[in-house]
Amino acid sequence: MSIKDDNAPKQPQRRKLIQGATAIAGMASIGFPYISLAQNKPIRVGMPTILSGRVAMLGQASTNAAQMEVEKFNAAGGLGGRKIELVIRDSKGQPQEAARVARELVTAEGCEIIYDGEASSGAFAVHEVARDLGVLVIHTCSETSALTADPKLRTPLAFRCARQGIHDAVIGGAYAAKVAKEKNLRRWMTCSPDYAYGRDTTAEFIDHLKFFNKDVEVIGDVWPKLFQADYSENITRLLQGNPQAVYSCLWGGDLTSFIDQSNIYALFKDRQFFGVNMADYAVLHNVKAVPQGLHSGNRYLKSFPNNAGNSAWSDAYQAKYRDLPLNWAWQNAAGIQFLTAAMKKAKSADGAKVAAALTGLTIDSPFGANGKLTMRAEDHTLVDYALGWGELSGKEPFMSNPVPGNWKQIAELEAEWKKRKGFA
Repeated sequence: MSIKDDNAPKQPQRRKLIQGATAIAGMASIGFPYISLAQNKPIRVGMPTILSGRVAMLGQASTNAAQMEVEKFNAAGGLGGRKIELVIRDSKGQPQEAARVARELVTAEGCEIIYDGEASSGAFAVHEVARDLGVLVIHTCSETSALTADPKLRTPLAFRCARQGIHDAVIGGAYAAKVAKEKNLRRWMTCSPDYAYGRDTTAEFIDHLKFFNKDVEVIGDVWPKLFQADYSENITRLLQGNPQAVYSCLWGGDLTSFIDQSNIYALFKDRQFFGVNMADYAVLHNVKAVPQGLHSGNRYLKSFPNNAGNSAWSDAYQAKYRDLPLNWAWQNAAGIQFLTAAMKKAKSADGAKVAAALTGLTIDSPFGANGKLTMRAEDHTLVDYALGWGELSGKEPFMSNPVPGNWKQIAELEAEWKKRKGFA
């Protein structure tokens, strides 16, 4: 029985390695380019989002759109050969889980960037993790204005590629005030989710509604819990208040359930409803009936903005996923477009260099009010996206006569709002 000498085969292998290294060095000396292994190392981007529970549609739409744009970038050669690897994790819609997952994506899974697909309830938690770890973070779903408006929360490495409440509030307030004057709607109530986004966005909308129409009176507020199943108590309180108009920033499955239950109680009979998040396929295709007198800001509709690029993007999304794109989809598509454009501009995936390139960056986009989107330098937030309000119907195009927002007016009133809040 012979005993194998483990050292015997290693010598020729070592010689081959040494010879190979010498040959590579020789190639470099005569003009062959040196190929670093780091060139092929993927750019790992960690994405915490909600993939289970009642609002799993948020995470699904977000990851679908992000992945579609990543695939385009990678197919075009990536960043000098380096491709993005999107590492997606489910936070289950729980802020503490979102924070844990975000931290592990960086510390345990080697992600260089956090691409935050969380609702506002989790985005603030992810924001603090990114601040603590000193990594670039792009928020793509949270619409709570304070996330980027409050200077106490700002960090040079944090950006938001999503619409935000104050922008919707300005144009929504102006639109609703006009309808209120035309229909003599003086008595209002609100019904919005009881967390940061719901309370902040509702206050911002009412402030601007009153700014444009001094005759409006808010006679009561109702605050259902986030992801609540039964709205009968909330609807009863609205009926008891007997308002002429109701505002709500409920969203997703919560809004669908509220509308269906409200139809049973005839809440919308002889009453106008202003739901900023209604004009999104997730709601419009899932409510049993879209009642008359419903008004909404655009979330995502193939017909708004009405341009060939938006229509083509929607068709490509549907062809790939056999599903309709939602508001979170366009925001995440735009976010990856910003990220990859900034990487190319910086010629790097380093977080600090990418952040510098993102600041003030303008890109061509079918989602822009005039074909472009800008990451505003002063507060690292998205501006110039298409905004519009209108009355809804139950069939395509759902919003037949949208009233587009005026970004000059939005910027002026947003600046005044920031001063009142102590953010300026």
